Amino acid sequence: MTQTATSLVIRRAGAGDAAALADIYNHYVRETPITFDLEEKSVADRARWLDQFSATGRYQCFVVLQDGRVAGWASSHRYNERAAYDTTVLSSIYLAPQAVGQGLGRRLYATLFEALGDQDIHRVFGGITLPNEPSIALHRAFGFEPVGIYREVGRKFGRYWDVATYLRPMDGRP
Repeated sequence: MTQTATSLVIRRAGAGDAAALADIYNHYVRETPITFDLEEKSVADRARWLDQFSATGRYQCFVVLQDGRVAGWASSHRYNERAAYDTTVLSSIYLAPQAVGQGLGRRLYATLFEALGDQDIHRVFGGITLPNEPSIALHRAFGFEPVGIYREVGRKFGRYWDVATYLRPMDGRP
């Protein structure tokens, strides 16, 4: 657990965080193209989603609490079901709208990648709906490099959106 003087705490996500995670995620479902989900997630959906994470291994999830309230999360997920992809994970990071621009994303990613540093992970993928300069800057700061753009692959809000794919090497580094 990490705590700073500004009343920030970063800890592993737990079942009790499902409602806050649903609230944060649903903002992005309703208001932005950042996620291509079109339907909001229920608290039960988020609770089931949290079941995939553990305290060790490739798939982990951390939340940041600001003044005692969940303000965001960072997680690593299975990239692909095919066995040869086992050492590749997909990262996700979401912040409550009022928490954006305060450095919380950097703290979350630092915690996540530190926890994953000794896992058998070769590469981490990040997908970024364009345009999203803050997310690109965050991923670049953590060693992600652009590897391609999928043009017009998601339709939301009556238009098509591009997704940039970023890749980060791990191999034992935090």
